[in-house]
Amino acid sequence: MAPESRILITGATGNVGRQVVSRLLAHGPEGTPATAPRVRALTRRPTAAGLPDGVEVCRGDLADRDTLERALEGVDAVFLMWPFHGAQEAPAVVDAAARHARRIVLLSSGAVQDGVAPERQTHPVGRSHATVERLIERSGLVWTHLRPSTFAANTLWWADQIRRADVVAGAYGAVPMALLHEADIADVAVRALTKSGHGGATHTLTGPQVLTQEEQVRIIGEVVGRPLRWQELTRASARGRLLADESFPDAFVEPLLDGYAAMLKGPRPALTSTVEEVTGTPARSYRTWVRDHMDDFR
Repeated sequence: MAPESRILITGATGNVGRQVVSRLLAHGPEGTPATAPRVRALTRRPTAAGLPDGVEVCRGDLADRDTLERALEGVDAVFLMWPFHGAQEAPAVVDAAARHARRIVLLSSGAVQDGVAPERQTHPVGRSHATVERLIERSGLVWTHLRPSTFAANTLWWADQIRRADVVAGAYGAVPMALLHEADIADVAVRALTKSGHGGATHTLTGPQVLTQEEQVRIIGEVVGRPLRWQELTRASARGRLLADESFPDAFVEPLLDGYAAMLKGPRPALTSTVEEVTGTPARSYRTWVRDHMDDFR
């Protein structure tokens, strides 16, 4: 991709999008600032975005067609983070992207099942993301799908509990997860946005190790320097806690708990080497992720 190209980042203030922005600005496709593309960020609140100098911050929302059209003007590539629990907005968003850009990288979901039609996906998150994937594949854009495993950043949900006490309470403590550092997702995304060879690819991304929730809590304790333990709750108790948490979307409570129940019954997560194959560097460990976010737990 030429240095004069422009890339639109949606979800630019999120865990992944913010890192995609900073990596594009710093390195560009040839690994130097001189080759960096121009970066445009779509956000609802530009004044609170806190993005680096050099980013063109654009007020807007994927659900607002007028602001989306303005954000897409003059864009060559799009990093699309799908923020909705359904896919109702997807046809309009994908159509708009296809009329302006050449390339799109979708932050999809590891819940998408290969070879299963969107309407037959067993998990609602997989269903919505599979629908977006199919629309993109039919759009004429050069596309890449990123299907990440469980985000390590999800364990920030425990931060308040850990700051208050030495116990983390939740359901399904034995659920195994291949936790993935958001920096690894961003590294893969930047290569897919700026380098050839990723068109038509679906990159399944995982961390390097499978850990249960109980093991994750133990590792956090080891890194922050005090022993922590997991307290198992019934599903009903965990549901009540999540519904009482104003920062957690109510609509996602049942899908989350259903997903955990399915993961507990299902096969152990398979690890991939995709992060290393794409970036040349192995995926970061969960312990590394905790070190990077230690202040959040203190």
